[in-house]
Amino acid sequence: MKLDKVGVCSWSLQVKSIIELDGFTNKLGIQTVQLACGDPHHASWDEGDDMPIKAKNSSFKVTGAMLGFPGEDYTTPQTIEKTGGFGDPATRPERLERFKWSLKRVQDLGVNDIMLHAGFIPSNNDSGRKSFLQTLETVSQLANNFGVNVAFETGQETSELLFSTLKELDCSNLFVNFDPANMLLYDQGNPIEAVELLGKYIRSVHLKDANRPKNKGEWGEEVVLGKGQVDIPLFLKTLKKVGYTGSMSIEREVGTQQDRFNDILNAVEYLRGLDV
Repeated sequence: MKLDKVGVCSWSLQVKSIIELDGFTNKLGIQTVQLACGDPHHASWDEGDDMPIKAKNSSFKVTGAMLGFPGEDYTTPQTIEKTGGFGDPATRPERLERFKWSLKRVQDLGVNDIMLHAGFIPSNNDSGRKSFLQTLETVSQLANNFGVNVAFETGQETSELLFSTLKELDCSNLFVNFDPANMLLYDQGNPIEAVELLGKYIRSVHLKDANRPKNKGEWGEEVVLGKGQVDIPLFLKTLKKVGYTGSMSIEREVGTQQDRFNDILNAVEYLRGLDV
């Protein structure tokens, strides 16, 4: 497999500075990065407000930025359902303000895409669905003012619910950041079938692998790329089938910094050896 469009998620390497990230990407032989926005109150960079210019002057290319929110609790699926994204009406005003801040950061980075977890999308018969979708419409409108596309990460809901929601919203700048492992970690369906359904909405991709949870209501297990239940070769072939030609970023969220680097390096070698 050619690796010209394969990059890495900056947070997977647990770096605090652009120069440190630049060193890791050079060692990995990777040229693109999906970059953590660097909210000063959540996941700041040592460079502070100078981070965008430092990133633009680095040897890697930024393909998009990822925004997280303070207070998101991934201890269990139940805690992130309560605290993730725009799910809790009480935290929406503050998080919309942080989202506004991130749009300027994306603009300063010279990219047009921001990724985030929208939160658990309420089902069609849920009384909270209307206000949740109104919030996502606001997100779309704010981003549109900056010429920015928003890609919601997969996992928390079935691909059918995500598809129907995007179709209902009908916003030209709302897309999907497809993470096949998340669908297994949350036990929300078959990632290959999800690619086929969501194909036209896929704007960016995380390369991550996992196994489904052994017990209902618990997390699945994230594993080294190629060692889990995603079926990475078929996943990549299916992305091609639906016409996806964009960037793909290796993500690893388990282990020490050295463990993660080694796992990402192994993922690079694994991908290089695939005939897809």
